[in-house]
Amino acid sequence: MKASRFFIGTLKEAPADAEIVSHKLMMRAGIIRRVAGGIYDYMPIGLRSIRKVEAIVREEMNRAGALELLMPAVQPAELWQESGRWEQYGPELLRFKDRHERDFVMGPTHEEVVTDIARREIKSYRQLPVNFYQIQTKFRDEIRPRFGVMRGREFIMKDAYSFDKDAAGLAESYRKMYDAYVRIFTRIGLKFRAVAADNGSIGGSGSHEFHVIAETGEDDIAYCPDSDFAANVEAADALPLIAKRAAPTEELKKTPTPGAAKCEAVAQLLNIPLERTIKSIILATDNEGAEPTIWLLMLRGDHSLNDIKTGKLPGLKGYRFATEAEIVEWFGTPPGYLGPIGTKKPVRVIADRTVANMSDFVVGTNEVDFHTTGVNWGRDLPEPEVADIRNVVAGDPSPDGKGTLEICRGIEVGHVFQLGTKYSDSMGATFLDENGKPAPMLMGCYGVGITRVLGAAIEQNFDERGIIWPEAIAPFEVVICPMGYDRSDAVREQADKLYASLQAAGIDVILDDRGERPGVMFADWELIGVPHRVVIGDRGLKEGKLEYQGRRDAEATLLAVEEAADIVTGKVRAALGK
Repeated sequence: MKASRFFIGTLKEAPADAEIVSHKLMMRAGIIRRVAGGIYDYMPIGLRSIRKVEAIVREEMNRAGALELLMPAVQPAELWQESGRWEQYGPELLRFKDRHERDFVMGPTHEEVVTDIARREIKSYRQLPVNFYQIQTKFRDEIRPRFGVMRGREFIMKDAYSFDKDAAGLAESYRKMYDAYVRIFTRIGLKFRAVAADNGSIGGSGSHEFHVIAETGEDDIAYCPDSDFAANVEAADALPLIAKRAAPTEELKKTPTPGAAKCEAVAQLLNIPLERTIKSIILATDNEGAEPTIWLLMLRGDHSLNDIKTGKLPGLKGYRFATEAEIVEWFGTPPGYLGPIGTKKPVRVIADRTVANMSDFVVGTNEVDFHTTGVNWGRDLPEPEVADIRNVVAGDPSPDGKGTLEICRGIEVGHVFQLGTKYSDSMGATFLDENGKPAPMLMGCYGVGITRVLGAAIEQNFDERGIIWPEAIAPFEVVICPMGYDRSDAVREQADKLYASLQAAGIDVILDDRGERPGVMFADWELIGVPHRVVIGDRGLKEGKLEYQGRRDAEATLLAVEEAADIVTGKVRAALGK
C-alpha cells in the first residue's frame, strides 16, 4: 500500500468528549469517527486492524472445530418471548415494529436465534456435538455510551454456541473454547487473565471472563500471585477473616455517638479500629398485595456490599434499597444509626461471613446519636443467617488456600459460559438420545468483542506519542518513510525497491510517498502506531545505510541497504512468532 492511495485522517487534538486514552487515540489516529452516541464509522486504517483480529479469531475457532454461519441482526420478538428474555432483558434491548406492527429487536446477542436453528435442524444425538459461530454486528442500547469502542452501542462481536448431548460433552466443548480463547489473546499479543465470573443476563452455570490488564479497566480483578486463582471481584469468594468467634468480654452498652452517622466517624469517636464496627444496609423485596420484606445486611465497617452475590441469595432476587419512609417505619429512625437490636417491626438479618464470627462489635441503636457497643451473637442477638455478601479486598485469603489476593484492573474482551439447558428448556430444543427418547440439548456460548479488542490493546500499549500496536493487529507492520520522495531520484528508487522486497516477503508494508516533511511523517506514524519504521534519506544512502526504529525503541539503528529487507522481515516475523 502507498500512502498517496490510502486515507490517512490524523488529528492534532482529540474531540472534547473523548475521555480515555483509547478513545482519544483512536479519534486522533483516524481509526474511528463518531456518527452518534456510541456509534462509529471505522475508517480504512481501523478496519485493517479489525480484519486482522477477525482473521486470528476465525483461525482459532476453525482449529477448535467450530463452524461459521451468519445469523440476522434483526430478530423477531417471538423468539425472545419464548426464552423469557423479552421481559427480563431491560431497556438495553432495542425494540421496534415493522410496517405490519410486528415486534422485532436489534440483536444484542443470538442465543434465541441459534437455539431456534438447533431445534429445527438437529434431531438426533448422532448430529452432536456441534458448535456454530459468527462474526457480526450487535446493538445494545446503553443508557450512557462512553469511552469510544469500550462501551459503545453498536459493535462487532464473535459469538459461538455449542450444543451437546450431556454434561461431559458440554465440559469438553467449554474446554475447547477456553483453550481457543487463550490462543487468540496470546496471538494478538495482549497481557490478559482468564477469571471466574458472574453469568449476568446470559444465564447458565459456570463462566470465565478474559480480561486485558490495564489501569483504565472498568472491572476489578482479584488474583493470587502465588497460584492460578483469578476472578472478577463481583464473583470472587470472600472467606471469613476471623476463623472462630471469640467469647464475649464486654457488656452490652448504649453509647452516645453524637454526629457520628458513619462507621468511620464512630470508630474515631470511640477510639476503636474500624474493623470492630458494623454497617447496616437496608434492602426491600416487594410482595404482591402485602407489605414488603425488609432485610438488614450486616457488613464490617471497612467492607462493601457485593450486589451480584446479594441478588443471588434466596428471597433477594430483584431487591431494591429500602426507602427512607420504610426505614423509619421499621426502625424508628432515619438512616445513620440503624442496627438489628430493637427494631419496630421484624426484619430479616443476614450477616456476612466475617461479621458472623465477630464478638464485642458496635452497631447502631436505632436512635439518632447513639450506638450500641459490646454486641455479641447468641447473648444479645439471635444467630443470624450467614452469607458471602461482600467484595473481596487486597490482602484477603485466596479462596484456593494458596496465598493472599491482590486487585488489578481489567477490560473484558471475551466471555465463555456454560448455559446448560436454560434456552433449550424454554424453547424446546430437544434431540432423540441413544434410546430414542427426547432430551434437551446442553448449550455453551462464547463471545469475543472484536472492536473492543482494539480499544483494550491501545489501553495497554501507548505512550506520549500515540498508539503502540501489537504486531499481529497493527494496521501495517512496517512503514517506509522516504525523506524527499518527490525530490530525490535516489531516495525514491531505494524506497520503491525496499517496498517491493518487503511485499514479496509477505510483509504488510506502507510506503509514505506523500512528500510530507519528516516531522509530519514521523508524527503521523507514531500516532498510528506502526510497529516498525524505516527511514531513507540522501545522507544515509551516500554511506549505504538506512535507518530502522521499532515503535518501542528509544533510538534508531543503521542498517546496510543490501541487508535492510531481510533484517526488517526477520524482526517482523520474530515479533509474530513465525
